[in-house]
Amino acid sequence: MKRMLAILVEDRPGVLTRVSGLFSRRGYNIQNIAVGRTMEPGISRMTVTVEADPLTVEQIVKQLNKLVNVLKVSDMTDEPSVGRELMLVKVKAEPGRRSEIQQMAATFRAKIIDLSPDSMIIEVTGDEQKLQAFLMMMQEFGIKEIASTGKISLLRGSKITRDAKALS
Repeated sequence: MKRMLAILVEDRPGVLTRVSGLFSRRGYNIQNIAVGRTMEPGISRMTVTVEADPLTVEQIVKQLNKLVNVLKVSDMTDEPSVGRELMLVKVKAEPGRRSEIQQMAATFRAKIIDLSPDSMIIEVTGDEQKLQAFLMMMQEFGIKEIASTGKISLLRGSKITRDAKALS
């Protein structure tokens, strides 16, 4: 089962290496990882997706909490949240098929962000199922390249993920 962890860390060199190293040393495979700054200076947020059962995730959380630069770890899997992934897709775009690609992109609320004589780059956001459906539809045009972010997520409502030290 896919589990999603929100990890607040000090924004310091080597923290990502230590966190990802913990996963690899324990034999856990990270499926997605996204890291970015937060509203609090000096604190970054990692969103990690891992294939594991709840008991294994509990062990991962305990181990992560022992790392020096880790401030807080939350399993967000069962929490009400809003999550998205971003994907850039470069497709072949012959002049006679561009309007068809544009209509398909519009159906998925995707944006065409670059156009060249023989290709288009399309930006699409959503959940994993939407992105997979989009890729399936783009295959008929010829996918040249893909880049994606992995999932990021925030808790719904007034609940937030914060550093315990910042709350004191």
